[in-house]
Amino acid sequence: MMDLRLWDNTLLDLFHRGGPCMWPLLACSVLGLAVILDRAAALLRVGMNFPKFVARLRPLIRAHRLAEARELLSRSPSPVARVAEAYLDSRHRPAALREEVVSREGSMRLARLERRLSWLSMIASVSTLIGLLGTVTGLVAAFHQIEIKAGQVQPGDLASGIWEALLTTVFGLVVAIPCLAAYHLFDHRVGTVAQQMEWIAAYLDEWFEQVPPAKAAEPIRPPPLVEPDLPRN
Repeated sequence: MMDLRLWDNTLLDLFHRGGPCMWPLLACSVLGLAVILDRAAALLRVGMNFPKFVARLRPLIRAHRLAEARELLSRSPSPVARVAEAYLDSRHRPAALREEVVSREGSMRLARLERRLSWLSMIASVSTLIGLLGTVTGLVAAFHQIEIKAGQVQPGDLASGIWEALLTTVFGLVVAIPCLAAYHLFDHRVGTVAQQMEWIAAYLDEWFEQVPPAKAAEPIRPPPLVEPDLPRN
């Protein structure tokens, strides 16, 4: 297996030449990868085809086949289905209370999807700052050596110290960019799920308004009294 080499050095050599700041960057990269895999699995698990879901649920609600609608919802792992179940459970309650129940269920489901999502943004910011810190401290050390040698240094010595100092910034950005991209991607996906929750509640309001009420039995009216024909004198 060939070793990956950058700037005529292996990654292990670059890691050691980057200095002490490379260790927290390594920890950030491992943590960031773990969070990305965890959130990707969670969002893939609850994914759904929303138009297809609506097309299957609509005729069941309009036909008032609620048992079949509940069975359809129970088979879906999506939080949108959980919001629809909460709506069906509270459909006979006052509208204001029903909205509170549906909103609470949606907030709880979104909180689960957003769990540890902010870590990615934090890791991106921290890894960038750690890389910058390593570069600044490396430059300070390089110029300190110039001062010690009273300026009697070769250009190659100065360049060597500077490029080693810049390694932490490079690796900090390598960690930060994927974490930040994953954060925005996952945040957009959670926002889409939140919109779908609002849409399914609005759809259910509309569909139940369109369900024809049960016809009440008409009262039995007695036949009208007919006066008998009396013989005329």
